[in-house]
Amino acid sequence: MSSSSHNDLRPLAQAMSSAVAVDGVQNALTLEQWDLLAPYLVPVTLAAGELLFAEGSLDRNLYFVESGSLSVHYQDAKERIRLAIVGPGSILGEGAFFAHRARHATVQAAAPGRLWCLTAMRFAELSNRQPGVALALVMAAGQVLARRAVDSRRRVAST
Repeated sequence: MSSSSHNDLRPLAQAMSSAVAVDGVQNALTLEQWDLLAPYLVPVTLAAGELLFAEGSLDRNLYFVESGSLSVHYQDAKERIRLAIVGPGSILGEGAFFAHRARHATVQAAAPGRLWCLTAMRFAELSNRQPGVALALVMAAGQVLARRAVDSRRRVAST
């Protein structure tokens, strides 16, 4: 997993606005809000097969998927069970972000991709400095969580 310091969120904003998955985020923020959010996000590049986070980890990071695809799965006593494939225009980590609990699934890159990470600490800073952007962001993450909750196949995929 690598990161860089260049925060051009135009490709992410485009992925969000053209998301086709039922649990994708569509037009959650304006271009101006994306620009205000940019300094709070850290880019993450994943190679195919690379782990984003493991079941049981305690971080509260929220991830925005710009490109690639990620497998959400857990390991039961018999085998690895895929819960969902998440692609561009969606969010990962919303369950731990809101619930302050350990991750209940593992997320691994199924294909190379680029994500953007918002840590809980940076979100607190964003909330103080840009409350309108923070509210729009929370509403978008809540929208994804709610959509996953009503879809029995994706309900357990909330990470």
